[in-house]
Amino acid sequence: MPPRLLVRKRLRSLAALELVNLPLQAFVWFGLLGLPASAANLTGFAAFALLLVQGAAYWAAKLRQLDAGGPLPGAAAFALARRANPAVLAAAVLFTGWSAAADPGRPALLGLGFALFAVLEHVNYFHVQLMYDNAADLRRLAAHGLARSHLSRDLARRP
Repeated sequence: MPPRLLVRKRLRSLAALELVNLPLQAFVWFGLLGLPASAANLTGFAAFALLLVQGAAYWAAKLRQLDAGGPLPGAAAFALARRANPAVLAAAVLFTGWSAAADPGRPALLGLGFALFAVLEHVNYFHVQLMYDNAADLRRLAAHGLARSHLSRDLARRP
């Protein structure tokens, strides 16, 4: 398969997987495992969902950029998200952390975990690539260490 088609396939897959993770994670944690839909758990899940939607939007925008050329579609929205996310995520971590300290266990620990994972997703998308899921990425990580994220590089090229 030509490299361009492989890249298109990967971008479509990344965008779809981010979105599939939303109902899948909700089903596993709240449905199958029966963890309560408490304020803390839902807050953490909402923070997690926000970052997954932003990630899916980025991969879809990257696919559109590959097809049309030119600048990244929606770059201004991604730049705004990069600035706004830290306040939203800090509020989610503080609330879920406070909730977990006040009532540890099932009503809050999942939410705290989701909120902390959302922080890692923000770093992964907007700053430094933390996810290495293929051989080429792992070789680059071993040879050069952590890399700047794709979105971070795209936003740096933004006029």
